[in-house]
Amino acid sequence: MESVRGVLIDIDGVLTVSWEPLPGAVEALREIRSAGLGVALVTNTTSRTRASIADTLSGAGFPVSAEDVLTAPAATASYLAEHCPGARCSLLNAGDIAADLDALTLVPDDADPDVVIIGGAGPEFGYEALDRAFGNLQRGARLVAMHRSLYWRTDAGLQLDTGAFLLGLERAAHVEAEVTGKPSPAFFAAALARLGVGPGQALMVGDDVESDVLAAQRAGITGVLVRTGKYLPETVERASGSPDHVIDSIAELPALLGRQG
Repeated sequence: MESVRGVLIDIDGVLTVSWEPLPGAVEALREIRSAGLGVALVTNTTSRTRASIADTLSGAGFPVSAEDVLTAPAATASYLAEHCPGARCSLLNAGDIAADLDALTLVPDDADPDVVIIGGAGPEFGYEALDRAFGNLQRGARLVAMHRSLYWRTDAGLQLDTGAFLLGLERAAHVEAEVTGKPSPAFFAAALARLGVGPGQALMVGDDVESDVLAAQRAGITGVLVRTGKYLPETVERASGSPDHVIDSIAELPALLGRQG
């Protein structure tokens, strides 16, 4: 690979768990910044806006701003503005991300949308909401999903996420979702464009071997898997490929970058 000029970093499970910094994470990000490398925080988090994420991270000591954050909701808004301009969109999501979707036309639950957007799972994903989405898909609405993650790690352990529900909707409605966050190639391309680097000049650091690491590797980016967050040895054993690098945590990333550089 070429000399590393940019680093893509997942947030949840890599820098934080339940928004609390993991050991050594703040110091590692400061070292990466001090080395003059570009940083993009690429996350499928769907419960917060870019500004809210940046505020929380900077309040915990991370040297970041909203411009460093690329979220699945922001990518979804850009994707639909380009591919479905003016479409009436129904949103099923846990959390308030309206500020990052202001370019879209969101309609109330009782309207007939052109697009059904599936965000992050939570209490909102009850039978009534899922059945309403199913009905809209049967009437011809497009299905757009911010991600396919089956679960994520919180301070209470692993918790179920969107992918488990999305699979059922796709199967029942005989449709396939258009995915806008990781592992979408367009998501990684947007992050690289933001940093102004090519795939061979970048690393992607994540705790999800498929959506973070192997997806990045398929896009030509060097993949680094951390043994924190949702990492499970058995998941790696069943994965569709092998990570380029595996490290215990992001605290080891500066040393790895020194060797790669």
